[in-house]
Amino acid sequence: MSSPGSGKTTLLEHLHQHTPLRYAVIEGDLETARDAERLQAHGIAAWQIQTGSACHLDASMVHTALHHLSLEGLDLCFVENVGNLVCPASYDVGTHKNIVLISVPEGDDKVEKYPVMFRRADLVLITKCDLLPHFDFDPEEVRQQMARLNPQALVLEVSVKQPETLIPVIDWLSGLRA
Repeated sequence: MSSPGSGKTTLLEHLHQHTPLRYAVIEGDLETARDAERLQAHGIAAWQIQTGSACHLDASMVHTALHHLSLEGLDLCFVENVGNLVCPASYDVGTHKNIVLISVPEGDDKVEKYPVMFRRADLVLITKCDLLPHFDFDPEEVRQQMARLNPQALVLEVSVKQPETLIPVIDWLSGLRA
């Protein structure tokens, strides 16, 4: 879950290149199948849910999508919710863990501005960290806000342009499989 443009689909594309974990993705967007098509072009099984005017997915939508994916032999199934830091936080779609992305261009104030989303997070990824020298964004500020709001959540800094930053994410995901 995250705001539009924070890098959800891009992260899923790049993780595929750096992990032996096999996964499928359920994509949620208001319109188009662009994100699912992007993932499919990388050999990732993906199913697109078009919500029309709904700003979030719900459990029924995810359940229906699961019938369109072969889960046999997969390690994980991601549910990429509609880009939004408000609505998706209020709907349980049946996921076992919640990953929330916050990108450097968005600003470091999103945790306190959208607490419902971050309270439900198991993992918070600060994305586009290669841009840190160009933005007024303090990763430590995000960590402090998370420590006050949800101290159990892990906070990691990542950039798909720096593949070594994906290793802790892959390790965390691999731990879920165990």
